[in-house]
Amino acid sequence: MYRSVLKNGQDSFIERKSQFIGYAFPVTSEEEALDKIAQIKAKNKDATHNCSAYIIGEDKLIQRYNDDGEPSGTAGIPMLEVLKRENLTNVCLVVTRYFGGILLGAGGLVRAYSHGAKIALDASHIVEMREFERLSLTYDYSFHGEITNRLIKAGYKILKETYTDKVSLEIHSELGDNSIKKELTNLTSAKIDIKVLKNERLPCNKGKIIYKS
Repeated sequence: MYRSVLKNGQDSFIERKSQFIGYAFPVTSEEEALDKIAQIKAKNKDATHNCSAYIIGEDKLIQRYNDDGEPSGTAGIPMLEVLKRENLTNVCLVVTRYFGGILLGAGGLVRAYSHGAKIALDASHIVEMREFERLSLTYDYSFHGEITNRLIKAGYKILKETYTDKVSLEIHSELGDNSIKKELTNLTSAKIDIKVLKNERLPCNKGKIIYKS
């Protein structure tokens, strides 16, 4: 399990006539992070600065930042520290600045770039990425009503239903949690076929899977 962001996020604010635009992206490689940075630089080619920071990998071994012309230590490092403080990985941040003519000083820049990073993360929604098994459940029709009631009451989403000579359902179950397997096996007196179709890493909030609508 690790913490990341659900989607691309963007927000902005004005600080002493300078406009700051924060961007956050979910990424899975350094190449993808560099591509996102290049896209923002191309989009904001008239900006004074496009500062960046990213952390990649479940082990968080890849950590990079760039001040893009701001005084050393006033932009990229504060943005990287926001990622660390939030315990995030596989995230790329870019904060764009359009200079408004008033100098902010080193402390002001640190606060502005930290704030730009934070509002971008808030816009992209921080989530937990957890490992799940996609299970196939196959059983006789006589068990169908009770099984579906148990699944729905326990908060499982039925992903797929197939009706032939038997019923087959697909659900997600968190890796290492065998409680639903045991419950359904007991419920059917072991007259259920449970197969693991594949493992998937899915975004969660408070332990609940966030499914795309």
